[in-house]
Amino acid sequence: MNPWLEQLIVFTASLIANTFSALAGGGAGLIQFPVLIFLGLSFSVALATHKVASVALGVGATVRYLKEDIVERQFALFMSVIGVPAVILGSFAVVHIPDDIAKMALGLLTMSLGIYSFFQKQLGQHYTPQHRDQQGFIIGGGLLFIIGFLNGSIASGTGLFATLLLIRWFGMDYKRAVAYTLIIVGLFWNGSGAVVLALIAEVKWGWIPVLLLGSFIGGYLGAHLAILKGNKWIKRSYETITVLVGLKLLF
Repeated sequence: MNPWLEQLIVFTASLIANTFSALAGGGAGLIQFPVLIFLGLSFSVALATHKVASVALGVGATVRYLKEDIVERQFALFMSVIGVPAVILGSFAVVHIPDDIAKMALGLLTMSLGIYSFFQKQLGQHYTPQHRDQQGFIIGGGLLFIIGFLNGSIASGTGLFATLLLIRWFGMDYKRAVAYTLIIVGLFWNGSGAVVLALIAEVKWGWIPVLLLGSFIGGYLGAHLAILKGNKWIKRSYETITVLVGLKLLF
């Protein structure tokens, strides 16, 4: 394949994937990761390359969301302290996880998130903080740790789990939950996982510049659309992306 055409395909896939991911609160791997494999990368190289590039999604979204001032620093620190060690453990453990079994289980669970959201009509439409006491943070932190571990070891969809947890357990609306997911999961969690995978696995560095550009622009654009359209639009996007990610993991 012509190298310029190859770069164009990679950039386009990255831009589309990260725009939808920033709008729905996760799922960039739905398009970007399979395209990297389609273009000839092995699973491990595609995973490491995808993780390194996905950091720019968090950067682009952060640039847009910081203008809105809806992220509480203490809660953001809580998510980072809990999630980053879990991501690092997951990144080291990925080679020991049976790939087919993990993908099937994760696919079914991811689809169930979208179906659950669809039937909960008022889910995530209003900001009603809850479970902010010690017990609430312990349980929520434990669930975030599990999601962080999956983030380090699985390519697709774990940001979607974080988004729903922030809504269902901590009482956030979709707009606020997506902001936390994109900033903390997209930037800090993915950043730590990217460092580990870059050290233990091969990365297709020749594609990283266009992937980073597509991720950054897509992250900013998706965050901008989420802010403009509001909770109902984000909810529908979330439900669509979760079902598509689930189907992709199953098949």
